[in-house]
Amino acid sequence: MLSPQKPFTWASGILSPIYCDNRIILAHPEIRDYIKSCLVEKSKEFGKIDAVAGVATAGIPHGALLADTLGLPFAYVRSKAKAHGRQNTIEGELNGTEKVLLVEDLISTGGSSLAALEVLRDAGCTVAGVLAIFSYNFEKATRAFENAGCKLATLSNYDILIREALASKYINLNDVDLLTTWRTKAGR
Repeated sequence: MLSPQKPFTWASGILSPIYCDNRIILAHPEIRDYIKSCLVEKSKEFGKIDAVAGVATAGIPHGALLADTLGLPFAYVRSKAKAHGRQNTIEGELNGTEKVLLVEDLISTGGSSLAALEVLRDAGCTVAGVLAIFSYNFEKATRAFENAGCKLATLSNYDILIREALASKYINLNDVDLLTTWRTKAGR
């Protein structure tokens, strides 16, 4: 959703003119199938992979759909180890020799994806990269992925969203200025 005049508050406290909720995709089979087919196609950019892992929680369903379609093992990475049971950070079975594609629903700063990447690397896995549905194209995220030596690919991004929103008259030129300024400031 775009709301340039009445921003949303993110969990981090950031006021944002956009709220991207990719979880809604799961409720619509035809859209879910389309996104799944796009993830399959985009995953080819990472070469041969042995497994797919999702970033908890929003990357889990999309990663599981991709792994299922590719016929590959699936695991997911928690932000921190469970306090009970086996106290895992990685749920599923990875033996540490796999080349893993990490799936996320969206990239803002890249922090959660890169934390999951480090967990997988610490477990001995090679991470082919991160595949996400959407990116805000924040400069700080681009730098963070470059610094981590991690390839990032997305199905869509903030620039495409703004262009399409303007073309469909969902927003106007004044909104574009506000949205562009917000992204530049928030993304530093």
